[in-house]
Amino acid sequence: MLTFVGLGLYDERSITVEGRDALRAADRAFAEFYTSRLVGTTVDELEAHHGVDIEMRDRAGVEQDPGPILDAAAEGDAVFLTAGDAMISTTHVDLRLRAIDRGVDTRVVHGVTAQSAASGLTGLQNYRFGKAVTLPFPRAHGGDDVPASVVESVEANKERGLHTLVYLDIKVDDGRGDDAGETYMTADVAAGLLAQEWPDALGVVVARAGSPDPVVDADRLSALATRDFGDPLHLLVLPGESHHVEADALRTLGGAPAALLD
Repeated sequence: MLTFVGLGLYDERSITVEGRDALRAADRAFAEFYTSRLVGTTVDELEAHHGVDIEMRDRAGVEQDPGPILDAAAEGDAVFLTAGDAMISTTHVDLRLRAIDRGVDTRVVHGVTAQSAASGLTGLQNYRFGKAVTLPFPRAHGGDDVPASVVESVEANKERGLHTLVYLDIKVDDGRGDDAGETYMTADVAAGLLAQEWPDALGVVVARAGSPDPVVDADRLSALATRDFGDPLHLLVLPGESHHVEADALRTLGGAPAALLD
């Protein structure tokens, strides 16, 4: 059996009770933190809290060499851990399909996602979001601006009156997912990049969703680019047309200027 468990958004306690039980009952536990990670904990703390040993896998160890994971699942009960929800990435879906091709039973224990948290913290309704985008570090795509694919997706959402969730780039070099070797794009940097295209557009920063002290701040992208939002993880939302309840929420929860909501 291969059980995919989402760890939630922040620390070792963010996992669901069902996920915790599956993790503690497994014969072997694997994890990856290159697609996202829990900034409120470390792998060592996860292991200590749950009383398990966790075998870290880098991108190549999941996408190109999943054999050890699949072998463990074929021989016993294996758990595969990810931050957020276990099925939010194509990588994880592919691993599940490979397991099924080998005749291995699979199941999924879902976790809270950044997308659902962003909707809940900002008051923007989930069904009014369009296609999400990821904003890469400029050096990652060989330019110093916003990739054309991101601009096109945001504009397409705007034309339909839909909100855009903007995930911010993470570079992880350390296989254990600890702080060393990691670089996070912060919301002020992202807002500065996006302001090159839409300087007066309303943006909403969500910082540390799932933590005890999340931040929601709504203002012009050019204004957000000048602020410090503290520790990661950060993301941005570019609202489309807002229902009056959504507008009230942005004003009350994020301090959005009335002029931008009009």
